Amino acid sequence: MPSKSPPISPSSSDARKGDITDASRAAGWFYSDEVKQHFFHPQNFLQDEAAYQDAYLGMVGSPACGDMMKVWLRVEKDAAGIERITDMKWRTFGCGSAIASTSMLSAMVVENGGMTVEDALKLRPQDILARLGGLPARKVHCSVLGDKALRAAINDYFRRTDQLDRIQVEEGRMIDASAKVTDKDIEEAVLDGAKTVEEVQTKTKVGIGDPSCLPEVEELVRFYREKYYGADKE
Repeated sequence: MPSKSPPISPSSSDARKGDITDASRAAGWFYSDEVKQHFFHPQNFLQDEAAYQDAYLGMVGSPACGDMMKVWLRVEKDAAGIERITDMKWRTFGCGSAIASTSMLSAMVVENGGMTVEDALKLRPQDILARLGGLPARKVHCSVLGDKALRAAINDYFRRTDQLDRIQVEEGRMIDASAKVTDKDIEEAVLDGAKTVEEVQTKTKVGIGDPSCLPEVEELVRFYREKYYGADKE
């Protein structure tokens, strides 16, 4: 759940490491105004879980991984019969960036009368980051749980409305069940510029709660780098 403590501002040494800059790269290093707004004033945070027992529930992560998230949805059909998410509530155990990311996701999903279920299934961490104005590089992993928790809640909607053929199975082979990271996620991280296991962890959180999968992650990073960029030179 949201912390009462304010986010820690990057120090000057952090700034030199290049945590985050604005879209134009004209300003110094900082947490964007959007991140701070959604941390200090989180939207759609659920105070009373008992009031949402009838909502569709999605959960991802675990306290052992550092972040855990629950998402509650209400879905209704509009006048044209299109399924829209009319309400989204959430609770998360995590840092300020995780809180801001989830708050922004909830705002995106319910704005303008509610996002269609089909469009919500297409949301990815990059979409959340873009609306936040970015996150510090070391905090990007905080945005990767939201879209998965959202899809899990939509799957709960499909299950409870007997639309089993619409359930979305996470692509690829599961590598880290606690973080719900698949080999496809690792492949996308490599394509997005990750060159090492540590960089893949930053993007996906793989192996943070279950380090036993890291040898396999290392092999996959090596495989995908060779597949797309050629063998690394010794």
